Amino acid sequence: MKIVFDENVPWPLRKFLPDHEVTSVQREGFGGMENGALLARLDGSFDVFILCDKNLRYQQNLSGRLIAIIELPTNRWPILMKLEEEILSAVASSFPGSYQTLEEPLSGGQAGDQAT
Repeated sequence: MKIVFDENVPWPLRKFLPDHEVTSVQREGFGGMENGALLARLDGSFDVFILCDKNLRYQQNLSGRLIAIIELPTNRWPILMKLEEEILSAVASSFPGSYQTLEEPLSGGQAGDQAT
């Protein structure tokens, strides 16, 4: 698959996707483009667009597009490192026009750790 990262997606994330052709908005020369123009440019040229922008789905009409979109919960690398399996699964299950939102993993020390 041809995958493109948005501007704020950490480049080391590409290491999770060795079987795919990975590039970034900046490497393609699209840095600084508004979301609408960027989506129009990417659609049909790439299979998957990975981003951290939580507003894209509310700001853009995403119907009828060909590119699959995967929204990460953050651009913080220490958190994304914990989501490798979820990211791989999202890429594997993506299809033209799909939109998937990944959630930040829960930290340890949750309910049930209280002394009785």
